[in-house]
Amino acid sequence: MKPLFHKVPTQIQSSFSARHDVQANFGSLWHYHPELELHHVIRGKGVRFIGDNIGNFSEGEVLLLGSNLPHMWQCNEEYYQNHPDRKVEAIVIHFLPDCFGRDFLNLPETYLVPKLFEKARKGMKFSGRSRVRLIDLMHKATVATDMERLIILLSILKTIAESEEYVSIASAHAFYKSNEMDAVRINKVCTYTLSNYKKEISLEEIASIANLSVTSFCRYFKLMTKKTYYDFLIEIRISHACRLLVEDILPTEIVCFECGFNNVSNFYRHFKKVTDMTPLEYKKRYLYSKVAVGV
Repeated sequence: MKPLFHKVPTQIQSSFSARHDVQANFGSLWHYHPELELHHVIRGKGVRFIGDNIGNFSEGEVLLLGSNLPHMWQCNEEYYQNHPDRKVEAIVIHFLPDCFGRDFLNLPETYLVPKLFEKARKGMKFSGRSRVRLIDLMHKATVATDMERLIILLSILKTIAESEEYVSIASAHAFYKSNEMDAVRINKVCTYTLSNYKKEISLEEIASIANLSVTSFCRYFKLMTKKTYYDFLIEIRISHACRLLVEDILPTEIVCFECGFNNVSNFYRHFKKVTDMTPLEYKKRYLYSKVAVGV
């Protein structure tokens, strides 16, 4: 998808930005920016889009996104209903690769940092002690002043650069910038799909949202996303199915219909194709991981 360039708000007389946000939702803008983004979700649930990856997000997640890696956090429906007690909360740190000066990356002691920035191009999701350490440092960064802020950012970079407790998120597809018309169009398609994935969406219907003919839309969407619209819709449905499975409230057969699949066998086939697991295997793996970390 071709995302919209986003100008990250800067903090006055600061070399990087550290914010603690509490708001109704994370918006729904598919965007990119030259700053790296370290993102910790404190409260909130939904679906995130990072590069060509579609996945769920929830409380406790810590991610690093590289420069110009397109992304979007789409909260669940209840976060868009203006409920006073339903808020999202996150700590977000933005910094440019050369925020310490251009010569910083050429120092012999910082040889791991350029390698880190390269890995961040695909996005990094942290776990274990690294995640706990990063959460602590991010909280401190939001209240630190003067040189203490720089020391904390250096500690963050050191923690990430030395960590092996992460998984890459997106593939290494080349990213290219877009014009505003493309960004607005693809955002309309994403927003409509996320709001209507439970029902059947015809190509005629979604093409009209993009103000294109069916043939032009199919060609356009494949060019933008490297996948068909049908594959995109299936991935969104499966991401929501994964969330419902780990909540372990509804039977799998009900999850199937809640996520827009019209029969159970079709649901199982697509779930296996996207996740390489059956729904039961996925649920067991999640529940086992919770026991392993003592949740």
